[in-house]
Amino acid sequence: MVKILLIEDSRMIQMGIKSALARAGYEVMVANDGREGLASAGQFLPDLILLDMMLPNLSGTEVLSALKEQSSTKSIPVFVLSGLSQQNGPKLLLAGATKYFEKSDSLFSHSFAPLVQAIHEFAAGST
Repeated sequence: MVKILLIEDSRMIQMGIKSALARAGYEVMVANDGREGLASAGQFLPDLILLDMMLPNLSGTEVLSALKEQSSTKSIPVFVLSGLSQQNGPKLLLAGATKYFEKSDSLFSHSFAPLVQAIHEFAAGST
């Protein structure tokens, strides 16, 4: 089973994503802020990390940078979730993110289907 770490401070978004991924058969761990997320990534070594950019304690950018610097986590794919414009996507991909998802009405209104589909594709390619 693919283990996913969701680093997200919004309880509503956590519940929505965790529920969608659990229904799709994934094991999901949740961290509520950047510091907790970084510690959880090193402890649990998930197969994939979903990372919000606007986090308390450590920003998503700081977490991404730290993940890519640590030997135990640098190879873990990171899908970035951001409420910021898509124009930030290329910069985050250069910083080490694998994929970029804008938190938008279409992502939420489709029960996170685009995110779940991308994770299915990732999981199929990693087996």
